[in-house]
Amino acid sequence: MRSPYLLLDVDGVLIPFPDAEGAGPQTHTRHDVVPTGRTADNPVTIWLNPAHGPLLMHVIRTGLVTPVWCTSWRQDATTLIGPLLGLPPLPHVELPRPQIRTSHPNGYLWKRDHVDAWLGDAPAVWIDDDFTSLDHEWAGERTARGQATALVQPDPQVGLLAEHLVEVLAWTAALLPVTQADTEGVQCEAKVA
Repeated sequence: MRSPYLLLDVDGVLIPFPDAEGAGPQTHTRHDVVPTGRTADNPVTIWLNPAHGPLLMHVIRTGLVTPVWCTSWRQDATTLIGPLLGLPPLPHVELPRPQIRTSHPNGYLWKRDHVDAWLGDAPAVWIDDDFTSLDHEWAGERTARGQATALVQPDPQVGLLAEHLVEVLAWTAALLPVTQADTEGVQCEAKVA
């Protein structure tokens, strides 16, 4: 079996949404970035946790997953977000730019149909903050068809935690034959400060 894809969202996962007072987690550092379509005099301010880079690199180095950005940041995740976290260039799912007023126009996450087509029959673990119960049903249906699929859903105002990546590694290790899983060293010991 090929390694599952690790589909990684950015907003609400690596960039938490501010709380009611407009503050983000104290663990995050402010950055001004210039996404595609913006100019240097009109940057976007983001907050990233510097601990996320080493945590994600630990997961990547296990070789248990194939990391792919799955975000409306598209290629900008590779050129802007990844380098700030010390991540290597990663491919991304080419998502459309739909004209929607909600992230759940059909009762489920707008990305899902595009991701489903992109994945084909490949296994995947997807980290996103915006799943609905219909997305969880979809993951269960894919798994029942032999296309192992797991969804990991961080709190969008907190973002990614070490335990989410422990969940990813435990899920991927469970897909391996027992002898291989035992020799891979799949524990994520780092903790988010």
